[in-house]
Amino acid sequence: MDTYIFIALLRLVDVLLTLYVWTLVAYIVMTWLIAFSIINPYQPLVRMFLRALQNFHDPILAPFRRLQDRFLPDLGGIDLSPLAGLLLAQFFVAPLLKDAIILLASPF
Repeated sequence: MDTYIFIALLRLVDVLLTLYVWTLVAYIVMTWLIAFSIINPYQPLVRMFLRALQNFHDPILAPFRRLQDRFLPDLGGIDLSPLAGLLLAQFFVAPLLKDAIILLASPF
């Protein structure tokens, strides 16, 4: 019985990770649209969405930004931290969660 609860919790974490990835993609696209002057960042609705996405992602992306500043040369304003966060979530954390779910769901 405890195994089913643990599997359900891991699946919930997997769904939250998927939600994080999609909101990160939305954040990346929104910053590109602002950078290319396609959307106006001074509109209240755009500012509200951008601020919400920044508050959600910037604490997680801050360590990647510090590593980028320390180890990479100046890239002319290009921020690679969302790419690093996306790769970490998609290729390291998600497969580990899926492997843990498969391991717990398999009979002993």
